[in-house]
Amino acid sequence: MKTVVIVSQKGGTGKTTLAVHLATAFEREGKPAVIIDLDPQASAAVWGDLRKAEGPAVQSVQSARLGVTLKAAADAGADLAIIDTPARSENTALDALRAGDLALMPFRPGLFDTAAMSFTANLLKLTGKPGFVVFSQIRAPTNAAQLADVTEAATGYGLSVAPVLIHWRTAYEKCLPGGVTAQEDEPKGKAAGEIAELSRWLQTVLAK
Repeated sequence: MKTVVIVSQKGGTGKTTLAVHLATAFEREGKPAVIIDLDPQASAAVWGDLRKAEGPAVQSVQSARLGVTLKAAADAGADLAIIDTPARSENTALDALRAGDLALMPFRPGLFDTAAMSFTANLLKLTGKPGFVVFSQIRAPTNAAQLADVTEAATGYGLSVAPVLIHWRTAYEKCLPGGVTAQEDEPKGKAAGEIAELSRWLQTVLAK
């Protein structure tokens, strides 16, 4: 089982949205996935409670139970575990990163998110795990200069940038209260296409 950590010390970057969409994308391809929700707000777990489909499973736990929960998921046959972490919680993020294979770090292309990137990058350095910045909640039209600035900052911190952009779309907000994802609610929509592309890229990275 591979374990991916969704992490950012900056709040409001779309961590939970990314977690539930990627886990569902794997499930839809016949790869059992589990979401481990370490955030006290338990947003992923609330989404899981609303969900009528069988998977992905969602477990809301404290970081002290992370190892046990990951082992149970692996024993149950999960191919992928996605850990959804809270913002502004260094100890929880460190626990998750130590348990993971790689990290995805959603950031919006802007001054405040770029300034906060150093905190998350430093946590990643402590664990020695690979990390990829995912541009998130981009509002059209895409600002190439801002993307270039964030890419330069990420490179300076030793991070790579995922090749897929996640835009701000109403499809992401509309689907979650129903316990579904954009792939299921609007399977031919642009949001579904973005997630499918990001999921294919992630599978390639995890296979290396």
